[in-house]
Amino acid sequence: MTNRLSFAGRTGALLIAGLLAHSALCGSAYAEDRAALMEAHRGGTMTLSAVSAAGTIDPMINYTAQFWQVFQLTYDGLLKFKQADRKEGFEIVPDLAEALPKPSEDGKTYVFTLRKGIKFSNGRALTAADVVASFQRIFKVNSPTSGSFYNNIVGADACIKDSASCTLEGGIEGDDAAGTVTFHLVEPDSEFFDKLAVPHATILPADTPAKDAGTEALPGTGAYVIASYDPNDKMVIKRNPEFKEWSVDAQPDGYPDEIVYRFGMTEEASINAIQNGQVDWMFDTPPADRLQELGTKYANQVHVNPLAAFWYVPMNTNLAPFDNVKVRQALNYAVDRDALVGLFGGDVLAQPVCQILPPDFPGHVDNCLYTEDPGPEWSAPDMEKAKALVEESGTAGQKVTVIAEDNATSRAIGTYIQSVLGDLGYDASVKAISPNIQFTYIQNTDNKVQLSVSQWYMDYPAASNFLNVLLSCASFTPGSDASINIAGYCNNDLDVKMKAAMAQSITDPDGANAEWAKIDTAFMEQAPLAPLFTPKNVDFTSSRVGNFIFSNQFRWVISQSWVK
Repeated sequence: MTNRLSFAGRTGALLIAGLLAHSALCGSAYAEDRAALMEAHRGGTMTLSAVSAAGTIDPMINYTAQFWQVFQLTYDGLLKFKQADRKEGFEIVPDLAEALPKPSEDGKTYVFTLRKGIKFSNGRALTAADVVASFQRIFKVNSPTSGSFYNNIVGADACIKDSASCTLEGGIEGDDAAGTVTFHLVEPDSEFFDKLAVPHATILPADTPAKDAGTEALPGTGAYVIASYDPNDKMVIKRNPEFKEWSVDAQPDGYPDEIVYRFGMTEEASINAIQNGQVDWMFDTPPADRLQELGTKYANQVHVNPLAAFWYVPMNTNLAPFDNVKVRQALNYAVDRDALVGLFGGDVLAQPVCQILPPDFPGHVDNCLYTEDPGPEWSAPDMEKAKALVEESGTAGQKVTVIAEDNATSRAIGTYIQSVLGDLGYDASVKAISPNIQFTYIQNTDNKVQLSVSQWYMDYPAASNFLNVLLSCASFTPGSDASINIAGYCNNDLDVKMKAAMAQSITDPDGANAEWAKIDTAFMEQAPLAPLFTPKNVDFTSSRVGNFIFSNQFRWVISQSWVK
C-alpha cells in the first residue's frame, strides 16, 4: 500500500508543482478600490466543507487551525495579525486598540487606548471592563495557553493556582472613563504583542460565563457572527448587524452575506461537490490519488502554499513503553519519513523533518539525530539501531494503541506507525476517532493515550511557539482536555533555558535563536515526540470563488473572497 500511495503522491506532486508558480502569480484585488469591489461582488452565500467540526467554538478554548481561521472574521483582540496576503499576514496591527503602544522604560508596562464606537454583536458597547474581564476569563476557563502565553501578566501565578477566583490583581487595570487598559508584566516579553493577536486573547462582553461555551456562539465584534453551530451538521455564519469597519487591516468588511460550513462530507465527496459547484472550498487535504486530476483539469482552482507546521507523533512519557527514552528514540530511528511524505501527497506537498522547529523558521538549524547517516538532513531509517534500542529497553511485546483522526490522511499515517511498531516487536493497533474530539482526547491524561498522530501549526512566528508551548512543564495539565504538552514531558533544566532564550530575544534575537536551536536538539535527544514531515497547504476552491488571499499566519482569508 505504501508504494502505491507514494507513486500516486509523486505523480500528483509533479502535476501540482506548476501550481506553486500559479499561486505565486495570482494577484489579489486586496489593494484595489474596495468600494468598487464591494459594489461589484458583495453578497451571496459561500459554502465550506470539512470531514468534521473542530470542537468548541469558544475562542478562548478552541486551539485548532480550522476554527482559528473562522475566528478571524467573527472575533477581535486588542491587536491582530493583518488580514493580508502571504508574509504580510505576519504583520501585527491595532484592532480594538487605536495603536500599538510603546512599553514603559522598564519594558513591563503597556497602556492601550480603545477605539470608540465599537459594539458587540448583542448591541453592547465595548468598554475597558470587557477587556479586563476577558483576560480574567482566559484563566477561569483554563485556556490551553493560559500557562504559557499569559502567565507573564502580574497576578497570573495566583490565577493558575486558583482559576475560579482569578482577578489578575496588579496585572491589568481598566479605565472606562479614559478608555484605556494597562498591562503590567512580570518581566519584559518580546512576544507580548503576538500573544495578544491570537484568538485566545479575544475580547468578549464582561458578563460572558466563565465556562466553555461549547456549541453556543459568544457575542463578538467581528464583521460576522456565528448564527448557529451543530458539530454534526453545519455552522452558519452571517453578517454582524452591529459591525462598522474600523480597520481594513485588522477586521475588513467581508464579501459574502452568509457562509455555511458543512461537516460530515468525506474528502472525496467534498472534491466532487466543489467540481459541481455545490461547495466552494474544503478544509481537508485532498487524497493523493485525486491530485493528478486536480493538477490537470482544475489548476486554476488549486492554491498551494507552504506552512510553518509539522505532523508529529507525541509519545506519552508517563506511560509504558514510552516512559523509556530508548523506546522513544527507537521509534524516531525506525520511521521512514520519505514513505510518510508519499502518504501525504509527495515531495512537493511535504518534506521530511526530524526536529521540532520547521525549516526556514526562527531558531531552525538543520540537524537530524535519528537517521541512517546523522547529519544536517534526514536520509533513511535505521531499523537496526531502532531494534537494538527496543531490545535494550526490554519492552518488546507490550500492547500499544495509536490514536489517529478519522480522516484519510491521518488514518493512513496511523496505520503506518502501527506497522512500524509491529516491526519493532510491539503488539500494536490503531484507533481512529472523530477529528471533532481527537485533539482534546489525546491531551487528557485520563484517556491514557500512549501515542497519537497530531499536527502543530504555529500560532505566531517564534521558536517558543513550538518548543515552549508543546514541551514546557507549564503546558502539561493532567486530567485536562487543554494540556497541549501531549507527551506530558517536563524537563526543568530545559524550562530554565527556554525562559532565558525568551528574555534574550528582547535585545538579541539572533543570539536567542542560536539558543533555541540548541534547545531543539536537547529535546530531540530525549525524544518526547517523533517529527514526521512539514506540510504545504492545498486549497481547492470552486470556480465561483474570486480574490483568493492566503495569509501565512491564518491561511485563507475567508471573508475577503467573493462568490460569483
